[in-house]
Amino acid sequence: MDRITAAKVFVTIVEQGTMAAAGERLDMSRSMITRYLSEMENWSGSRLLHRSTRRLSLTSAGEAALQHCRQLLDVADCLPALSDADLSGPRGLIRISCSQYLAQDALAPLIKQYLSDYPQTSVDFHISGEVVDLVAERIDLAIRISQEIDPNLIARPLGVCRSVICATPAYLQEQGMPATLQALTQHNCLTYSYFGNSLWSCSRQGEPEAVAVRGNFSANDSMVVLGAALNSVGVAMQPWHAVAEHIHSGRLIQLLPEYEPQALNIYGVYHSRKHQPAALRVMLDRLVDYFAAQDD
Repeated sequence: MDRITAAKVFVTIVEQGTMAAAGERLDMSRSMITRYLSEMENWSGSRLLHRSTRRLSLTSAGEAALQHCRQLLDVADCLPALSDADLSGPRGLIRISCSQYLAQDALAPLIKQYLSDYPQTSVDFHISGEVVDLVAERIDLAIRISQEIDPNLIARPLGVCRSVICATPAYLQEQGMPATLQALTQHNCLTYSYFGNSLWSCSRQGEPEAVAVRGNFSANDSMVVLGAALNSVGVAMQPWHAVAEHIHSGRLIQLLPEYEPQALNIYGVYHSRKHQPAALRVMLDRLVDYFAAQDD
């Protein structure tokens, strides 16, 4: 049996106080916990725990074993980092799943700098607006913009996606400027069909307000919605990063600036915290710094 896992089981039993609690913490059956503990005692040649119906306590041999097990786990935790800690730095391929907008526009400067700093790495983008199966698609990292993430997944918060409501001068000249959020019900609003609803939620002076919008155009890709807005099809709610350049140039006009659309969280979703390659760790750290700078 794996001695590192056995050491982890033993330390968890001691920390949790019972084998049942250790099994729950490690998501192992009671029989597997008992088996690992038995193997630990076989390897040490001593009884490590005094067992009673109410509690467990360490024997003198168990106290020594506990110290050694903790040292072993500390060394094991350092091994992935040590394997990459050479002069060449992070290396290898990272497959990233994200939307077209993120890959093409938002992340382009970051990826360029990352590849320049770590020439032994490479990046392969999997472009999709859908939630992909990380294992089936061999994805190392999925970047998702959402209010909620499946609790069964490992997700690291990367930043916040703020949005604005906007339209072209040509559309507004023809249809008029909305004065309130509710006035959007009289406009052709372009929607992102992936979210599955057409309720635009905002806040004004800290008070929440929402409007059910409708229109004759929707798409499951935010870049397509943006393209329609730039062609004066209607009013769109878009990520600030995607439209900032167009607003500064005058191609789009921000509407209802006193209303702040509900912000969405940006997450990095990946397989496991164990044996995480340096290339992925560095990428995650840079994404956090990148989105923090964009939000300033």
